[in-house]
Amino acid sequence: MTTTIAGSASQGGDSAPAGPADSPFVRACRRLPVPHTPVWFMRQAGRSLPEYRELRAGVPMLESCRRPELVREITLQPVRRHGVDAAILFSDIVVPVAAAGVDLEIVPGTGPVVARPVRDAADVDLIRPITPDDLSFVDEAVRLLVADLGDTPLIGFAGAPFTLASYLVEGGPSRTHARTKALMYGAPEVWHALCARLAEITGQFLRVQVDAGASAVQLFDSWAGALSEADYRRYVLPHSAAVLAGLADAGVPRIHFGVGTAELLGAMGEAGADVVGVDWRTPLDAATVRIGPDKAVQGNLDPCVLFAPWPVIETEVRRILAEGAATPGHVFNLGHGVLPETDPEVLTRVVALVHEASAR
Repeated sequence: MTTTIAGSASQGGDSAPAGPADSPFVRACRRLPVPHTPVWFMRQAGRSLPEYRELRAGVPMLESCRRPELVREITLQPVRRHGVDAAILFSDIVVPVAAAGVDLEIVPGTGPVVARPVRDAADVDLIRPITPDDLSFVDEAVRLLVADLGDTPLIGFAGAPFTLASYLVEGGPSRTHARTKALMYGAPEVWHALCARLAEITGQFLRVQVDAGASAVQLFDSWAGALSEADYRRYVLPHSAAVLAGLADAGVPRIHFGVGTAELLGAMGEAGADVVGVDWRTPLDAATVRIGPDKAVQGNLDPCVLFAPWPVIETEVRRILAEGAATPGHVFNLGHGVLPETDPEVLTRVVALVHEASAR
């Protein structure tokens, strides 16, 4: 098996795919036959790579996301090193809300911190719509990457309205999301206005990436697992559905992912994605029963398994591949992002194992 930066992995003498639209990753998202189960990792272009840490040294996170050449190199690093079947654009979920005028900073070790949290309708009005001109640096980065990646697909991404709203209402990361839920329950008209505005901003952010050449998109709802199914359906689902519906004509697979969402998988499947990401808590075959047979699934190795001895890792990878084989389509991934302390060599071995063990 060989892999190059300008082409997906190919088996023996098999012909290379006819562009990213025919890559194993995109085909798996569309529930089509594949030569092997495709694999990529959330946060693969990140803190586990020494070359990433060297490149990012002294450059604040938001600033790094606004430098197209830097974004290009960081995005390519894990493709070169690991031979994954897809790249994901290096960025951050708060990039579009910063472009919309929200005063925020990504604080190392903490995450996004908002100077003026949203409390009422007047605060919502301060978040302006964005245009492609506000995201010209994203457009440039994606175009550079598409030229470099060749047959390897690029995944665009954005944060879902609920997760973005939580950051804006809490003023930063939260364990309880107490202020977020208080606004949802106590001022639903403000909540829905906020999420509608964020859905519009998120849709524009993703549209710029697709128009520049991204082959798929992923909508991250990192904090949706804090909700009951009833609250998710009432306060969140309509806004995530609006984002995904806005890309229905884009011709690219749409992935929807959240953490701690076992009880929400059915509702998340209804939001309109083509692929539903599953965290490590729910077996993939069981997840498919909840999501439905018309969706592919993505996942779901526990990121902490990567710290175990190799025989344990191999056993778990093979288990997930077996569970994935019982689904309509499977993209191998972790159940959440790569942890910073992960040995990159282990990730490279996992990619090779997935390709070898799943070869058709």
